Amino acid sequence: MAHNASDSSDDDDASFTTTNVMLGYASNEPTDDSFSQLGGYPIWPPETDAPSAEHAKCKVCNNMMTLLLQLNGDLPEKFPGHERKLYIFSCKRRACRRKEGTCRAIRGIRIPKGSTQKSKAIERTSTVNEDQKKRQPPQDLGNSLFNSTLPSNNFSQNPFSTSTTPQSPSTNPFASQPLSNTPNPFPPPTTQPPEPSASSLPATFAQKARISSPPPLPPTKTRWPPESDLPHPYPFYHLDADYETLDPTPPSPSPKTAMDIDTSGAGIKDDDEKDAFESTIDKTFQRFADRLAQNPEQVLRYEFGGAPLLYSKSDPVGRLFSQPQQPAPGNGNSKVTTTSIAHSAGAGHRIPRCQNCSAPRVFELQLVPHAIAQLEVEEEGLEGMEWGTVILGVCERDCGERGVEGGEGGWVEEWVGVQWEEEGGRGGRG
Repeated sequence: MAHNASDSSDDDDASFTTTNVMLGYASNEPTDDSFSQLGGYPIWPPETDAPSAEHAKCKVCNNMMTLLLQLNGDLPEKFPGHERKLYIFSCKRRACRRKEGTCRAIRGIRIPKGSTQKSKAIERTSTVNEDQKKRQPPQDLGNSLFNSTLPSNNFSQNPFSTSTTPQSPSTNPFASQPLSNTPNPFPPPTTQPPEPSASSLPATFAQKARISSPPPLPPTKTRWPPESDLPHPYPFYHLDADYETLDPTPPSPSPKTAMDIDTSGAGIKDDDEKDAFESTIDKTFQRFADRLAQNPEQVLRYEFGGAPLLYSKSDPVGRLFSQPQQPAPGNGNSKVTTTSIAHSAGAGHRIPRCQNCSAPRVFELQLVPHAIAQLEVEEEGLEGMEWGTVILGVCERDCGERGVEGGEGGWVEEWVGVQWEEEGGRGGRG
């Protein structure tokens, strides 16, 4: 942390700024949150079937991936009664690194019975006469988890704490009828006309007689494999959480950085050389590194509806979150107040919308490089994970899985954006 309350005075505490970002820390000891974890094998919510294994297969090699993060994402003030669990997986195979689809995420969701918040996709398919029904306006989701006021030290809001019956077949219209005692006055013809084909019959006849082929069965879910068939997991850690605190006037990192990259050993000699050096600095990455350096043990950053701390603005993921307007005046360590990219006016790039209900997605959390150091503590060599940050975007409506009734658990795949380390190893792993 940026400071230790046990050895600081009240005056010292006043010199630090607390932000709306909740930081997660890996711990070998149990914490108040018995569900959230870094690494290990995934644990599914009680009374909920495991998700389809297809959600956690690498899109490059089609093998099962390994759990990076499991998080209790309950937000009772924002989504009352919703049970939310978040999972991020990554492929361990070296051949799959730096490729799209090698990191995926799913959201476990249970919405209480009688909830008025429904997936738009479910509403669209609930009846053929939907267009004639009165549509309900979407539920107001309210402010973000921590609102816009300065958070207190009260951790009660810690985000890491603990079918319709199918129609019966219609009666066959060709069923036998009682015979009449009256003899048939017309003799049968000498030749029988050809029987009508299914295509020549009226559609209603074909349906009632079940002449047409039966409808296809819904796709079956791939059962989640036993632990013995999964890749060897990363080490297991509990997760602790605390609000981010920052020194509002941290020392300038430029002289140190200049000496690090000066191969001649002469340092910076004059103002012209200093200006030339500063023009080559990737300011986005420098801000990323400076921000993490104030709380170097953090493994994740959480702020539902906030904005991620970008590793780069020039890669595809960075461009999704880059804002057209100039940053607000102030030092580079002020808290992030950027409006969600899903609602920013004139934004040319956006997080892909929710594939389940088409609602916008918002930022919820990101993993940062110190998580790699913790997860690969038992790995030999240095050729492990190569990302700078992993960003999770989720449905802003917290929609439920299609076809899942209220009170039942379901699964929805969410968006993951990975910002990779530059070739050559820019950035540290903490």
